Amino acid sequence: MSRQYTALVLGASGLVGKALVNQLCQDPRYTAITCLVRSPLQDSDFHDPMNKIQALVIDFDFLQDYQGYFSVDHVYCCLGTTIKKAGSEKAFRRVDFEFVHVAAQLTRAQRGISFVWISSVGANAKSKNFYLRVKGEVENAILTMPQLDNAAAVRPSLLLGERKETRYAEALGISLSKFLAPFMVGKLAKYKPVGANQVAYEMIKLQVFK
Repeated sequence: MSRQYTALVLGASGLVGKALVNQLCQDPRYTAITCLVRSPLQDSDFHDPMNKIQALVIDFDFLQDYQGYFSVDHVYCCLGTTIKKAGSEKAFRRVDFEFVHVAAQLTRAQRGISFVWISSVGANAKSKNFYLRVKGEVENAILTMPQLDNAAAVRPSLLLGERKETRYAEALGISLSKFLAPFMVGKLAKYKPVGANQVAYEMIKLQVFK
């Protein structure tokens, strides 16, 4: 019998988070999936015939208080927001840098096998674009973290899928990207819009199964 694994998902109610949890529910390698969320999950969003999901509503400002939940094999971090939704650059950084960084630190403290999170295409700590700069800074912070050997980031472009909230600028960007997608080849291919299911699939592929 092959080894069984446990997973922790942060941000399970988001676009990629929901796709990821549903894939984990169908993956026979996983026996339990713990989800740390801001608000209760909607049962209708998930297909969990084996009752693998355990959801816990927490205050992410005190994420370190939930360190014990990080004693799993694999940690998936799908946390992320927008500056508009967060309300300020400081609040955006709190989510996209600080929360993600703390999650990586807690994974290391609990000796998880691997940690995978969502970054962004174009992430660069030296970028003039604030969003991409923060994404690059957290990549640098996590990928150079000592004693966290198996950390990896997925770097999607614009995400395809139905969101609960409307993001007009993003929707416009997706429409334009879809029009240009046939011309995005070679080095430009990474900028094509990508489905949430594909991003979730890539996250699972990046985890270490041993």
